[in-house]
Amino acid sequence: MSMLTLKVAQDIINAALDEADRRGLKPLAVVVLDSRGSTKASATQDGTSLLREKVAHGKAFGALGLGLGSRAIFNRAQEQPYFVSAVNAIAGGSLVPVPGGVLIKDSSGETLGAVGISGDSSDNDEACAVVSINAVSLQPDAG
Repeated sequence: MSMLTLKVAQDIINAALDEADRRGLKPLAVVVLDSRGSTKASATQDGTSLLREKVAHGKAFGALGLGLGSRAIFNRAQEQPYFVSAVNAIAGGSLVPVPGGVLIKDSSGETLGAVGISGDSSDNDEACAVVSINAVSLQPDAG
């Protein structure tokens, strides 16, 4: 697969929300970006707070922009806060350096896009992203 289709993006969202329901998580926002960084699909569950979709987008956008899952960006922010702060400034403040942004890769390792999830703990957000990417037979890279 060399392109992330709308159907696959919607399947990722559905799998993420199913996993959140299975785990009994708080309401989530899920954003799927294609390899260009454009929103392919997004959904917010009833009861999410106002900024959750933007946070989810920022997690996916940062992962895609730096080519690293947002857990790796989170770790780097602890080790090199000036670097991550500078990159966030370059990105117009739209990078969210916490777990929950996961790269979507095909079997050859090509990056097809990224999924960002926000609404529960960052670890739970990331877990749902990983499960959802695996559910469509693609490879997650959480960092």
